[in-house]
Amino acid sequence: MDISVVIVSYNTADLIGPCLVSVSEQTGVDKEIFVVDNASMDGSAAFIAAGFADVHLIANKENRGFAVANNQAIAHCRGRYILFLNPDTVLKEDCLATALSYMEIHPEIGLAGLHILNPDGTGQDSVSRRYLSHRYTSGEISNLPGHIACVLGAAMIAPREAIISLGGFDEDYFLYGEDEDLCLRMRRRGLQIGFIEAAGVVHYHGQSERKSTSTEVWRKKIRAEHLFYRKHYRPETISRIVRAETLKTRWRLLTLKICLPFINNKGEAREKLDKYRVIHDELRRRKISKE
Repeated sequence: MDISVVIVSYNTADLIGPCLVSVSEQTGVDKEIFVVDNASMDGSAAFIAAGFADVHLIANKENRGFAVANNQAIAHCRGRYILFLNPDTVLKEDCLATALSYMEIHPEIGLAGLHILNPDGTGQDSVSRRYLSHRYTSGEISNLPGHIACVLGAAMIAPREAIISLGGFDEDYFLYGEDEDLCLRMRRRGLQIGFIEAAGVVHYHGQSERKSTSTEVWRKKIRAEHLFYRKHYRPETISRIVRAETLKTRWRLLTLKICLPFINNKGEAREKLDKYRVIHDELRRRKISKE
């Protein structure tokens, strides 16, 4: 088996069909497909079971989160490589064969991101050369192999043995942050992070969280960021980050409130206000919990 494709689904019945079709139609590779459905309430599991006989479906009775769901599938994967794929994506022609060829000739790569595209064909920002709040660190993420820090988890491929050696995804993460955490742990094992530009994947960005409010999304992201800090950064580094975030958040809240009456796009301004209010609340919550 060349590639095991793993997709975690949550209320994406109207999106996952084209995704699965695009995976099934890939040629030139021996593949298997896993979908882990996290207790979707839109009939996703029934839709997949009825329409895609070649898919290995794992239907959870509760939403166990992205990391746990991926690990459930990893335990059953037989492919030499595992492709982790979002349900709101569509693979371009020869995507899997191109990704497989890249991984075969680059044994130094422990995990690689595919080329994430917008529906109009333009590229999405999916490759980072720095980790979160990198400028505040004191050497804890220095001297790592390669030049790429992390890639977007919407479509990334890794040798199965490398993933298993890491213990899969860190299950302390529920949603967001898992991809960055996995990339950092892979580099600490001495392997590089790659980018496969010729393997195109169309990503309908944000569709999996479309039913969540912006406040809910930001709260999940902020909590994931601070979990990443606690996992990988020194206490003194985290203190510097918190101080900087606190000052920035207070300043942003003040200026946005003052300028709001004069801003034309008030909807966008209010979304920014929601974001910084969430950050302020999370920082305050952490301060109280430490006292």
